[in-house]
Amino acid sequence: MTVTVTVTRHFHLEGLECACRIGAYDHERLGPQRVIIDAEIRLSGETEPQRDTLEATLNYDMIRSSILQIATSRHFDLQETLAREIFDSLAGLAGVTGVRVRTAKPEAYEDCRQIAYELSSLS
Repeated sequence: MTVTVTVTRHFHLEGLECACRIGAYDHERLGPQRVIIDAEIRLSGETEPQRDTLEATLNYDMIRSSILQIATSRHFDLQETLAREIFDSLAGLAGVTGVRVRTAKPEAYEDCRQIAYELSSLS
């Protein structure tokens, strides 16, 4: 008896911290704030590497540097806008079939651990 197993491939990037110019309020525009970014990328099964080399896969160094480049590129009034730009960038990568992006501002309020926004095409 042959058993067929469906395999999904995901990259997870969790807890990427960066200094981001973000916020709609005057006091948030005084300087960068700490933002924490998580991303999950689902890849098609056909993209599984056939060789043990960086050239054979989606390099997560590139994923990380793309997220940092977007997050530090300009001022964002909204987390929603930052998350959307990261989401669209990751969704456009070859072999990507789904994306989840979460941004969080851990210092937005004294009585909250963090305020976060998530955008996802994963089911």
